[in-house]
Amino acid sequence: MTAALTAARKKFHQELVDRHTLSLSPDDVASNADSSQRTSVGIALSIAKDLSAQVVPSKLTGQRAGKHFEEAVEGFLKEAFPLFRSLRPGCWAIENVGGSRAEYQISKYEPYTHLADLAAAIENDRTLASVLGNSYEISPDILMLRSPVSDDTINQDQELVDADSGRHAVIRAANQERPIVHAIVSCKWTLRSDRAQNARSEALNIIRNRKGRTPHIAVVTGEPSPSRLASLALGTGDIDTVYHFALAELVKAVDESENDEAISMLHTLVSGKRLRDISDLPLDLAI
Repeated sequence: MTAALTAARKKFHQELVDRHTLSLSPDDVASNADSSQRTSVGIALSIAKDLSAQVVPSKLTGQRAGKHFEEAVEGFLKEAFPLFRSLRPGCWAIENVGGSRAEYQISKYEPYTHLADLAAAIENDRTLASVLGNSYEISPDILMLRSPVSDDTINQDQELVDADSGRHAVIRAANQERPIVHAIVSCKWTLRSDRAQNARSEALNIIRNRKGRTPHIAVVTGEPSPSRLASLALGTGDIDTVYHFALAELVKAVDESENDEAISMLHTLVSGKRLRDISDLPLDLAI
């Protein structure tokens, strides 16, 4: 019998194929490959064939492919994360806010509600804007949110809290009713130009501007090039972990490439716990 998480992973890949996010051109170039880089083309082709990608006349535009990838990751998390409610009980919501950049989404939730006031102040004060720049801006793709818990639920087994203690904890609905940001997931179908640096900068803004516990900070990508993956995954202090949309297929493709540099780099990322598979993400979010 196929495990539920394995089935969810397969469904995730099928959605990418069905919506032509992952596809092949008539001359066998995968949609996530950099056509100017031989190693990228070879690795991406192997992954695409393993996942049964279809040949299409033209691939999606970068913006459309990115949107589809966000939606696929959102759907996977909505299906997979609730499977582990025994590890992480609670009332959860997963929201794709990547298409709502005009509205400052994260300021609706703890521990970032103060950023709405800061944004308003900066908008009205050019001097403040010149000092702070964009060091407070956070524009996530996917938010994982936990609702505060009622005192009845907290006290169901034992009288744990009352009006005299725990009066400022955000997990208590008696104190505040806004959802709490548990995780922020950034989705990058590919890692071209400065996207890796953008992801790192946003992660640092998430850490610096919180008023409470740091949420999980994850990046999910379909990038086939180990060197570009390394530009984002190597090092610590900002992003928790980078997750590949098809890690097993990536490892197989790279090992078969006979590119010693790419093989060494990829295995360093995996053994160094900096790169994991999309199927690891729901479990890691349950920590």
